[in-house]
Amino acid sequence: MTEETKPNGQEAEYVRPLRDRVIEVLKTCYDPEIPVDIYELGLIYEVRVEPGNDIYIKMTLTSPACPVAETLPPDVEQKVRNIPDVNNAKVEITFDPPWEKDMMSEEARLELGMW
Repeated sequence: MTEETKPNGQEAEYVRPLRDRVIEVLKTCYDPEIPVDIYELGLIYEVRVEPGNDIYIKMTLTSPACPVAETLPPDVEQKVRNIPDVNNAKVEITFDPPWEKDMMSEEARLELGMW
């Protein structure tokens, strides 16, 4: 058995960089009003792996009055904390710069028909 594979043939989690695994998890988090994940929406401004495998995420919401402002950040923190090797996760919300539609990825724009 090599370091890259587990007995069932799946890639071992520790082979992929932790930041990449965090981004993968962020792509499973959705704003319930928009059928695109928060990463592709451009809501994630920064992902940083700090000493001790603490994860810092700076993100925004589509507006300061977003109905999920109270629930989305703690949900994101919990999903990231559940990643193997993550010690802790902290999400900071910012509105500087404010989110704009042009922050979405090309994939998100296609998904939402915004071309």
